[in-house]
Amino acid sequence: MSVSDYTRSGAGRLALLLTLSLLILGIAVAFATAIGDYAIGLRTVVLAVTNGLGLTGAEIPPIEQSVVWDLRLSRALIAALAGAGLAICGAVLQALLRNALAEPFVLGVSAGASTGAVAVIVLGVGAGGLSLSMGAFAGAFAAFALVALLSNGATSGPNHTILAGVAASQLFNALTSYIVTTSGNAQQARDVMFWLLGSFGGVRWPDFQLLTLVVLAGLAICLLMARSLDAFTFGDEDAAALGVPVARIRLLLFGVTAMLTATIVSMVGAIGFVGLVVPHAARYVVGPMHMRLIPACAAVGAIFMVLADIASRVIVTQQTIPIGVVTALIGVPFFAIILYRSRPQS
Repeated sequence: MSVSDYTRSGAGRLALLLTLSLLILGIAVAFATAIGDYAIGLRTVVLAVTNGLGLTGAEIPPIEQSVVWDLRLSRALIAALAGAGLAICGAVLQALLRNALAEPFVLGVSAGASTGAVAVIVLGVGAGGLSLSMGAFAGAFAAFALVALLSNGATSGPNHTILAGVAASQLFNALTSYIVTTSGNAQQARDVMFWLLGSFGGVRWPDFQLLTLVVLAGLAICLLMARSLDAFTFGDEDAAALGVPVARIRLLLFGVTAMLTATIVSMVGAIGFVGLVVPHAARYVVGPMHMRLIPACAAVGAIFMVLADIASRVIVTQQTIPIGVVTALIGVPFFAIILYRSRPQS
């Protein structure tokens, strides 16, 4: 197969994947909006959404209109955006670090963002001048800096970077626990620890607006840097030989992933393994070229997170499981498979 044939084949698979993803995502969001302690029919969901958009004036019970429009629809859409953002981060980090196991949760970035956010919530650090998202961003970037320091830059191997991420994650998790146990009251501690496991329960439309801007900006920047990401997969020296300003692009993309991770963590808590599972699944369908891989990751990640949110509400009757628990149940076996397949061959 020639290069042009491969390119056309990859583009065709991407177009098919995006078309199917939009259809599946729409169905998943509809079910996520209908499912809950207060069950609502799909027809009522559609009418409530069109009423909220001002397209119709159908008469439905006010409580059902409020539940669909004010609570569940925003939750489902934010879940989709969070999944898309974390999947994009995973694809970018795997290219920059040339490591199939790289993703924000494994590298400790989510833990750092959690520490920064908790410091703002519990300690009031920067109150009046430092928002929750900025606190999370500072923590995420601190985690990146620590991983870079521990892994000793280009002289370390990919496994060394993962070990550095594990160390950073443990450190920031310990700091978070220390802040909560020493500075927060009992109720605050319970709320924060549940939030750290991931929850879409408290998100609303203002969160959706902010997250939409951040994810779209991150997606656009990553698409602009797609060719550079392709070059990074061959190593820093080869990327530099191809004319890529390695240090500048690396810093920019680390900043983008920190921004995406921090914004998501500040809204819904630390959710792991989405950035690990989704890029590998998308890469299997559309190939390794990042101009196709990044939008594919966004589409598949959105579906994955909405389905995980549905699962978190139906696994146990009358109870919502933290979303991080659901993604871990899927991600940990996947992590083990990748680790097994990447072991040195004797």
